[in-house]
Amino acid sequence: MDRHQPVEPVMFIMHQRFLFFIIFTFHFSVFAFYCIAQDHPATPVPILPFQTNASDNNDEQVAMQFFQNQEYSKAAEIYERVYTLKPSYYIYSYYLFCLVETGDFSKAEKLVKTAQKNDKDVLKYMVDLGYITYRKGDQEKAKKIYDESIHKLEPNQQQIADLANAFISRNEIEYAEKVYLKGKELLNNSYTFGFELAIIYERTGEFKKVLDEYFGLLESNKSYLATIEDRLQYDLANDPDNSKNETFRKYLLEKSQKEPDKTYYSEMLWWYSIQQKDFDLALIQARSLDRRLQEDGGRVFQLAKMAVSNQQYESAIEAYKYVVSKGKEYPFYDESRTELLNTRFIQLVSHPNPSQKSLTELEKEFETEILQTDDRTQMVMLTKDMAHLDAFFLEKNEAAIEMLSKIVERPDIDLKLRSQVKLELADIYLFTGNVWEATLLYQQVYMDFKNDEIGEDAKFKNAKLSYYIGEFKWAQAQLDILKAATAKLIANDAMALSLLISENFDADSNTIGLQYFSHADLLEYRNKNEDALKTLDSIALVFKDHPIFPHMYMEKANILRKEGRFQEADTLLGTIDKTYPDDVLADQALYIRARMNEEDIKDASKGMAYYELLMSKYPGSIYVPDSRKRFRLLRGDKEF
Repeated sequence: MDRHQPVEPVMFIMHQRFLFFIIFTFHFSVFAFYCIAQDHPATPVPILPFQTNASDNNDEQVAMQFFQNQEYSKAAEIYERVYTLKPSYYIYSYYLFCLVETGDFSKAEKLVKTAQKNDKDVLKYMVDLGYITYRKGDQEKAKKIYDESIHKLEPNQQQIADLANAFISRNEIEYAEKVYLKGKELLNNSYTFGFELAIIYERTGEFKKVLDEYFGLLESNKSYLATIEDRLQYDLANDPDNSKNETFRKYLLEKSQKEPDKTYYSEMLWWYSIQQKDFDLALIQARSLDRRLQEDGGRVFQLAKMAVSNQQYESAIEAYKYVVSKGKEYPFYDESRTELLNTRFIQLVSHPNPSQKSLTELEKEFETEILQTDDRTQMVMLTKDMAHLDAFFLEKNEAAIEMLSKIVERPDIDLKLRSQVKLELADIYLFTGNVWEATLLYQQVYMDFKNDEIGEDAKFKNAKLSYYIGEFKWAQAQLDILKAATAKLIANDAMALSLLISENFDADSNTIGLQYFSHADLLEYRNKNEDALKTLDSIALVFKDHPIFPHMYMEKANILRKEGRFQEADTLLGTIDKTYPDDVLADQALYIRARMNEEDIKDASKGMAYYELLMSKYPGSIYVPDSRKRFRLLRGDKEF
């Protein structure tokens, strides 16, 4: 092979998703040969057993012991003898280190020059000479040697990489950058050293240059996209002051606007928006990509589902509307139409105070969609949601029970689908006060699907029913089992309720506080809000202080929000934040307070203040991503 011909490195032959790992591993091994600081040379990597002959093991082990004890003079004597017999680069590294540390610069220079004669094309020995000169105190001469090594570079990719790594091992990062840039010129950009330069700029903190290198790579090869996303994910996750995230976001927005024909900017912005749970921005990019690439709506459909799971209902609704607008001939049309209605239902029933008009209009939409759909499963799920709407919001309990009972009795309904209907029917029975029918249905579903998520859900609902009626010991026993549930949401809910019971229940002491609270919880579930508030007030009358107080304030605030009494709710949420800042509900209370001030009280400045306080006070909270997004919008950051 012509030594001037660029060598395709191993890291690009392997799967692209492992590219960074290979680069990092290679650099890390080089760093281990020397120290990162110029005045503290690194410890060379210990020699592996297969790299030595058995006869040399004893000498090398003794030398290593001296080396580790920082007795470099003694180690140097042994390494000199071993290197004479076996002149490997590994022994060279240790020997050179010891000579430099003991100040024997003459012998160190001789060692390097001898190695240089045996391998004239290897430029990394010049870096060693320059380093020895630097340690002798002649910085100007060291720089001249470094510059000369770069001047001697040839259009040989391996030689370029080796010299750059030699500089990196001496923490001469600027020289390593010069090597890569010179190498790029020598190779006529046939290989750009983009990943290598990106790592250099990561170390120097020049994140915009990191992005320039990555997108330069995408310009030449779009298949690097997944690898670059993996690398950026690591960078952006290690960003304590959020400066990298801000730089990256602005960079992508500007580039995607200035160069709309380059879809990888939109691809990356779509990916980043999802990482940040910024579904509004993600939707803009998803629709744009769907049109440009003439896709079938699948990307937008998947985004809608993610938005629903993150309770970003407006974004989900807009996404489903877009897919439906593409027409019946597209594969996601029918499902999107159904999911659009389901999402509007979830959004409406999760609102603390939905209007009667909105509820009635949604009921009519359900009736229309049920009549139009030919899909049995969709018909059943739509009927289930409509029954929930009728029972819990429109005071049509009997109609809802009759509707679901007919589906349960149908022989052509799949067992699992029937069980989902049974769960809804049980919820409605509990809502109407028929505890016996509710627990019977919950138990049936659990027995049919013991090892399935739906069975775990039934078990949790039955445990909560027991909690509602004051059977705390039995409820907690079931909840403790459910802590290991397959479904993370069920496991988390079980853990939270179990913790509430354990903190407030002791068989040998008074449990009045927990009894009042669980009864109020049931009253709220049944939409008996005033009775629930009176019951919660009884706790404060009986106790001056109690572990259940933060939950009491949160429960009262939720009820008051349903009633549209937002200022009263705001005061109670503020009590949690101020009086119980270390409670598990503290960050949630602050987030609800911020959302309520922004959306219901219409006080944007207070909303901003609470979002900002949440981000600084509880940086690890699950509410931080959405708080950051909402804070930016209220601040007036430009969105594209």
